[in-house]
Amino acid sequence: MALFGALFLALLAGAHAELPGCKIRITSKALELVKQEGLRFLEQELENITIPDLRGKEGQFHYNITDVKVTELQMRSSELHFQPEQELILRITNASLGLRFRRQLLYWFFYDGGYINASAEGVSIRTGLQLSQDPTGRMRVSNVSCQAFISRMHVAFGGTFKKVYDFLSTFIISGMRFLLNQQICPVLYHSGMVLLNALLDTVPVRSSVDELVGIDYSLLKDPVVSTDNLDMEFRGAFFPLAEGNWSFLNQAVEPQLQEEERMVYVAFSEFFFDSALESYFRAGAFQLSLEKVPKDLDVLLRATYFGSIILLTPAEIDSPLKLEFRVITPPRCTIKPSGTSISVTASVSISLAPPNLPEVQLSSMIMEARLSAKVVLRGKTLRVQLELTRFRIYSNQSALESLALIPLQAPLKTLLQIGVMPMLKERTWRGVQIPLPEGITFVREVVTNHAGFLTIGADLHFAKGLRELIEKNRPANARDAPASSAPPPSTLSPQPPSW
Repeated sequence: MALFGALFLALLAGAHAELPGCKIRITSKALELVKQEGLRFLEQELENITIPDLRGKEGQFHYNITDVKVTELQMRSSELHFQPEQELILRITNASLGLRFRRQLLYWFFYDGGYINASAEGVSIRTGLQLSQDPTGRMRVSNVSCQAFISRMHVAFGGTFKKVYDFLSTFIISGMRFLLNQQICPVLYHSGMVLLNALLDTVPVRSSVDELVGIDYSLLKDPVVSTDNLDMEFRGAFFPLAEGNWSFLNQAVEPQLQEEERMVYVAFSEFFFDSALESYFRAGAFQLSLEKVPKDLDVLLRATYFGSIILLTPAEIDSPLKLEFRVITPPRCTIKPSGTSISVTASVSISLAPPNLPEVQLSSMIMEARLSAKVVLRGKTLRVQLELTRFRIYSNQSALESLALIPLQAPLKTLLQIGVMPMLKERTWRGVQIPLPEGITFVREVVTNHAGFLTIGADLHFAKGLRELIEKNRPANARDAPASSAPPPSTLSPQPPSW
C-alpha cells in the first residue's frame, strides 16, 4: 500500500511539473573551444599567484626568500570533459612553472644575496565545476573541487658556494613546493566561484524585451550533465510588463534535443511563441486605427456603403473614413516540419469620423489571416520574419452580407500589406536575446522544424577572449583578494591527483 501511495505521488508530481519552453544543449564538440579560452584565462590567474615569503634557519644556515613571482607557465597536456551528474572537469598534466625570487642566505660568516630563477615541474591539476540552479533560476557554479600536485622543483643556485647551496637548499625547495601547492587551488576556487559566476550574471533571466513585454529564462531545474552533453531547461515564457505575476500555462509539446553534431543546440516550443503573442495581446499591442485611408479604397468603401451613408447628415457624409483593426483572441503559433505559421482573428470596423461628433459605424466584419513565420538566429538574437499568406473577411451577421464584402477582400489585403505588415515586421525583426553570457554568440546557425517545436544547431563564437570577458565583469572587490574565497584545506592534495 505504501509503495502504491509513493508511485501515485510521483505520478502526480510529474503531471504538475512545469514544461520548458526553451532548451539549450552544449555538446562535447564545444569543449575544445571552451578549453582553449579557459586555459588562456587560467594562465593569467596562475601567473598572478601571490606566494608568501619564506624565511627561517636550519642550524647555522639562515635564509630569507622574498618577492616570489611566476614568470612562465606551460600547460603541455590538458583535457576538458563532462562528468555526470553536474560537473565539468578540467585536467592538466605535466605542466611547468617558471619562478624568480630574491634570496638572502647566510651560512656561518658567508652571505649571499640577489635574484635567482627556479622551476616547478610535473605540475598536475584536477578541478571540477559543479553547476546548479540558484533560487532566482540562474545557472551558477555552486562548488569547485580541486587537487594540485607539484612533483619536483629545481633552483638554479650558482656562484662560489653552489655545492654548499645544493646540499643545504633541500628544505627551501620543499618549503616553496608546499607553498605553491597551497596557492594553486585557492586561485582556481576563486576563479570559479567568483569570476565565472560574475560572467554568468550577464545571462538574462527575467528582463524586458521592449516597453510592453518581458521574458523569463529561469532555469526549471539543475543542469543535467551526461558524458557527452550539458542540457539546460528554461521556462522560456514572455509576460506583459504591466502584469509581472501573470503566467501562461504551458500545454505545448515539450521540445526534444537529440542531435550532437554541432557545438550547441537550442530548442523552442510553440509555447515560447504563443506566450509572446498572448503577452502582446494582453498588453494591447494588437489594435490599430487607420485614419488616413488610401483614396482608391475610400471611393470603394463609400460606394459599398452608399445606402447607409446617404441617410446621414451632410457633416457626417463628408467626414473622413476610419478603419480600426482589433485582434479579438490571442494569435496562435503552429510549428510543423513544413514550416511555422501564425493564425490571427481580428475584427475590422469601418466608420465615419466627423470632427467633434461621435463616430458613425458603417460596418463591422471578421478578418482571418495566416502569416508564415521564418525563424532565424543572428548572433544571440532570435528573430522572426513574417509574410502574409492567407487573408479573408466575412460578416458575423449574415451570409448575404459576407457576399457583399467580397469586393473589399483584395483592397483590404493590400492595405494590410502596405499599412500594417511593415509595423509587425519591424517589431518581430528586433528579436529577443537568448540566454547566453555576454560576449558569446552563435555562428553558422541552421534552423530545423519539427512537430510542435523547432531546433537551431550552431557553433559557439567568443566575440572577445574569455579572459577579456571575465576581466570586464570581474567584481571590483575581487581583483586583489582571491584568498578571501579560498576552498577548505581538504581540497588541497599533497599527493598527485587520482585520474
